[in-house]
Amino acid sequence: MHDLWLKIKVWTKVTVAALVALYVLIFVLKNGDRKADFWFWFGHEYSGSLLSLVGFAFLIGGLVAILATTTFRTVRQIRELRVRSRAAKLEAEVRDMRSKAAMLQTKPAGGGATPASTIDVAPPVSDLPPTPPEP
Repeated sequence: MHDLWLKIKVWTKVTVAALVALYVLIFVLKNGDRKADFWFWFGHEYSGSLLSLVGFAFLIGGLVAILATTTFRTVRQIRELRVRSRAAKLEAEVRDMRSKAAMLQTKPAGGGATPASTIDVAPPVSDLPPTPPEP
């Protein structure tokens, strides 16, 4: 059964390729001797074979498609480059801040504190009236 589907697939491709080749041959025979007048700028006109005009139009269309995709890829790569450079810059800034913070001296936990007599501690001030005791 597998060989049957493979044969159908191959013969379908061969038939489609033959039909396309036949169409191209008929297209060339019918349009090879026709003349075309094509305006492309003020005072400039192309007067020649319709077949060559169609061929040049096809080639120019392909080149424009390649150029457009290349342009879009380049724009996308530039955007990605900007995002990456911004992220790298932010990472460098964070790294610098961490290294500066590590260089700061911290107070030791033990006896290096200031004497208690020099510290002024104010009692907490409450704006609310005192609550009566519960019975």
